Amino acid sequence: MRKGVIILCGGKSSRMGRDKATLPFGPELMLQRIVRLVSHAVPMNNIAVVAAPDQSLSPLPGDLLVARDAEAFRGPLQGLATGLHAVGDRFDAIYLTGCDVPLLVPAMVDWMFHQLGTFDIAVPVDRERHYPLAAVYRPRVLPHIQTLLKAGRLRPVFLFDKVRTREIPVDELRVADPQLSTLTNVNQWEDYLSTLNAAGLSLPDDVRSNQSPAN
Repeated sequence: MRKGVIILCGGKSSRMGRDKATLPFGPELMLQRIVRLVSHAVPMNNIAVVAAPDQSLSPLPGDLLVARDAEAFRGPLQGLATGLHAVGDRFDAIYLTGCDVPLLVPAMVDWMFHQLGTFDIAVPVDRERHYPLAAVYRPRVLPHIQTLLKAGRLRPVFLFDKVRTREIPVDELRVADPQLSTLTNVNQWEDYLSTLNAAGLSLPDDVRSNQSPAN
């Protein structure tokens, strides 16, 4: 299987109050950390980053692909479509992630590829909650995504209903990621502090410790 990874970093980060991709995390910024972690699962030149049209990005390795949404803030389906269009037919499957999962476990990415089988999508699910940003997609789903986007149907679950989708109970992921850390994303300031602590890192001196920079 030819494997790729698409990292989405063009969201509004409205609950955080600042661009999550540029949050400091140890010696790296958040997006840089995600790139490094997924590079343990696929080669660096098999990684694509999808950003908003005018978004400033932190320095990234020169051999990964950067693509930009034609229209900002239309959600993960738009970002996935942008990424799939950019990578073309290079891959048999891609793992989709956000830039805000600093505790991502590379072994879980590899495990998810193995769960795809003959399906179009393999996605973790907890009861009725899906995790589209921890899922594996066949590039052949792109026309279905484009149809949904044209109709303004932006929720990933609409795609899952259209194509052959394998729903994987999240507890099965514990084989590769015992703490389900890969599903822990950073949406609010408290999440940021919690993941720093879980990683054994401290808040940088130039970042205020008790509140979001937006406050």
